[in-house]
Amino acid sequence: MTQKSRPLIAVTSDIRDIDGNNWHATPSEYVTALVEAAGVTPVLVPNIREKVDFDALFAAVHGLLVTGSRSNVHPALYGQEASEQHGPFDPDRDATTLPLIRAALERGIPVLGICRGLQEMNVALGGSLANDIQELDGKNDHRAPISAIRDERYAITHPLEIAENSCLAAILESDTVKTNSVHRQAIDRLSDKLEPQAIAEDGTIEAVTVKDAPGFALAVQWHPEYWVRSDAPSAKIFHAFGDAVRKHAGINK
Repeated sequence: MTQKSRPLIAVTSDIRDIDGNNWHATPSEYVTALVEAAGVTPVLVPNIREKVDFDALFAAVHGLLVTGSRSNVHPALYGQEASEQHGPFDPDRDATTLPLIRAALERGIPVLGICRGLQEMNVALGGSLANDIQELDGKNDHRAPISAIRDERYAITHPLEIAENSCLAAILESDTVKTNSVHRQAIDRLSDKLEPQAIAEDGTIEAVTVKDAPGFALAVQWHPEYWVRSDAPSAKIFHAFGDAVRKHAGINK
């Protein structure tokens, strides 16, 4: 694939305090997966709230990746009181990314959400979240294993059932998949604009698509970017996203 055939992708960022400075940053795994598996060129979107010019941005890019993060969507955005237990928070990301998601969907821009990205998509479209789901009756512990080794924290051990005849089933060519699990929040009230694509054995919604979306609009609760070089289902998600982006950009493989 030539560099000219690699369309630009908008990628959400986090505010990070590094040596007393606020950085707009994203983990390298997302960048690597976009470049190597999706075949696109990522462009980081700073968290500048209403100063983002959506028309200018989406005239230049042909897709949006909404990344995961340690921070959580602020509960006030889905009608709940916030507590320290709900944190950490990133209000600048919330104020930038939620309207960014809505703007992309309105324009038919391909969107892929990962972990916090799934939660943001649900909240952006009117849904709500549950916090610390491992404490809820009937729910399993979806948090990462306690380990200093990242490969162990992101290990693929979590079985999911994929909805029959769904977008995700077509991408993965399967009705089941094993994933990693690195989250303590999950969808509570599903937005009426979303459709479940994968369910965990305890009933937790693990993937969604946007109903009647004019383009690719998928979000997953797990982290396919981490194993995109070695796990076929993870790679298939990024391949499908890249194909959708090139189609939107009018670029043939």
